[in-house]
Amino acid sequence: MSAPPDARSGPDARSGPGSRLRPADLLPLATVGLRGRRVRTALSTLGIAIGIAAIVAVLGITRSSQSELLTRIDRLGTNLLTVTAGQSMGDEVPLPATAGLGVARTDGVERVAVTAVLTQVHVYRSDRIPHTQTGGLDVRATDEDLLTTLDGHLAAGVFLSAATARYPVAVLGHQAAVQLGVVRPGPGIRVRISGHWFVVAGILAPFELAPELDRAALIGLPAARDVFGYDGHPTRLYIRADTARVAQTVDLLARAVNPAEPPAVQVSRPSDTLTSRLLVADSGTSLFLGLGAVALLVGGVGIANVMVISVLERRAEIGLRRALGATRPHIAGQFLVESLVLATLGGLTGTALGVLITYLTALQRGWPAVVPPGAAGLGLGAALAVGALAGLYPAVRAAGLPPTDALRAV
Repeated sequence: MSAPPDARSGPDARSGPGSRLRPADLLPLATVGLRGRRVRTALSTLGIAIGIAAIVAVLGITRSSQSELLTRIDRLGTNLLTVTAGQSMGDEVPLPATAGLGVARTDGVERVAVTAVLTQVHVYRSDRIPHTQTGGLDVRATDEDLLTTLDGHLAAGVFLSAATARYPVAVLGHQAAVQLGVVRPGPGIRVRISGHWFVVAGILAPFELAPELDRAALIGLPAARDVFGYDGHPTRLYIRADTARVAQTVDLLARAVNPAEPPAVQVSRPSDTLTSRLLVADSGTSLFLGLGAVALLVGGVGIANVMVISVLERRAEIGLRRALGATRPHIAGQFLVESLVLATLGGLTGTALGVLITYLTALQRGWPAVVPPGAAGLGLGAALAVGALAGLYPAVRAAGLPPTDALRAV
C-alpha cells in the first residue's frame, strides 16, 4: 500500500506542523548551557569584553585628548605668529632694526611685540654666584606690548610699563623664577643681571605657545639700551594677525621684516605644534585599534572553542531533541543564539568597561570626557559579528549530527 501524498521520510520525518520552535522559547533554550556552566560562560565573555573595552577605550581616550587639545588651541588662538631669522642654528640672530615698524604696517597685523635676546648677558640670584653658572637662562629685552600680544597672564606682580621700562626693573618667566628661587615680586626682591641689580616687578604665568619666555628675565628696551648697550636689532617678533587673514599675512611678513633678503626670514605659527599632535593621535589610534581587534579575535576564537566543546558535551541532548522532532534549523539556531548571547554579554561588559576607563583617564588628566556616540554601537556590533562567526561552525556541526549517532552518547 502506497504512502499518503503528504507522508515524509528520513531524519526530519517529524518536522511538520508539530515540530515548531517559537522565537520566545529559543532564548531560554539557548541559554540553558550558559546558565549551567557559569564559570565557563564568564571566562568566554571576558575574552570578548577585553577586546571591546580596548576598542571603546582607545576611541574614547583619543577623542577626549583631541577635545582637550582643540579647546587649548581655541583658547590660545591660531593667529599668533613668530618671526625669527631663518639662518639661526639654535641661537637667535638679529633682525633688521626696522623689522618691528615694518611688521606693524603690514595688512592683517593687529599687534606686534619686539623682543631681543641680549648676548653675553645673564641673570643670577645674587652676586655670589660664579658667572659661568648661568643655568641656561636668557635675558630678553622687550617692549610693553608683549603681554597683550601673547594674551599672557601674570602669576604675581605687574608687567613692564612705559614708566618702568627705562629703569632696572625685570619680570621673570615662570621657569626662571623657579630656578632663581624667587617666589614673589616686590621692591626688596632683586636679581643680578651681569653686574647690575634689577628689581623683580612681576612673575609670568607659563606661556604654552612661547616657552622661550618661561626661561628668561625680561627687561625694557630702554633699560637694555642704557645699561647693556642694546643696538636696537630685535631677534624675535611676536605677532597677532587677523584670524581671517592669517595665511595672507604670513606671505607678507618676510618682505616686511627684511625687504632686502626675504628668504632669510622665518615665519612660524606656534599653534601648528599643537595641531600636529592631532595627527599623531590619529596615527596612534589606528595602532591601538588594531591591538583591540586582535584581542577581540582571540575572544572570538575562545567562544568558538567553547561552543565546539559544548556541542560534544551535549550530543545526547541533541540526539534526543532530534528524535522528538527538532529540525536541523532548530538545533543550529539554538547554538547560534547561544554564541550570540555570549558575544552580547561580552560586548555590553566591554563597552561599559571602556566607557569607565575613558572617564577615569579623562578625570585623572583633567580632560573633558568624550565617548564618541558610535563607539558603543561599533563595539557591540563588532562583538555580535565575532559571535556570529564564532558560533556558525559549531551550530552547523550540531545540526548535522544524525540522531542515531548522537543518541549513542546517552
